[in-house]
Amino acid sequence: MNTPKPTLIHVIAWTTLASGIVNLFWGLAASGTVLATIIGVICTPITILPTILGVFELIYAAKLFSNPPQSIKPSTNIAVFEIACVLAGNVFSMAVGILSLVFYNDTIVKDYFVQLNGTSSPVTATPPAPASIPQPEIAPALEEPVAAPVEETPAKPKRAPRKVAKK
Repeated sequence: MNTPKPTLIHVIAWTTLASGIVNLFWGLAASGTVLATIIGVICTPITILPTILGVFELIYAAKLFSNPPQSIKPSTNIAVFEIACVLAGNVFSMAVGILSLVFYNDTIVKDYFVQLNGTSSPVTATPPAPASIPQPEIAPALEEPVAAPVEETPAKPKRAPRKVAKK
């Protein structure tokens, strides 16, 4: 594939790489801090999660940077987990996740991934023509059923006007 990478792909790759490095250090620092307390030992698995996400981010960024490009898909899962890192206190990773999701929805980025993966239909194809609406059919006339005699109910008595209280 000789087409150059769009700028947004480079932005996604660089921000994912930076977020991966930040998550690695964030997770290691949080784990070290938590291990200093007795109760924190129980919470250590939660603090390891940013470190694991950081490793996946580094691998994905390396695949985006590779030359020739590897056949990969947009990783919305990594972007969602980056947003979830705000639970661990990492606001930078949350911002990168939001930007990545926005960039993945750009038509240039979608077209690049379609070309990269060799899928046959591009994303920017023209939408199909709307289907014609069928004309409603006229229902056959039905014979009117013979109605049972209706008994008249007595009319309700009218209410007398309300009395106004004196002040």
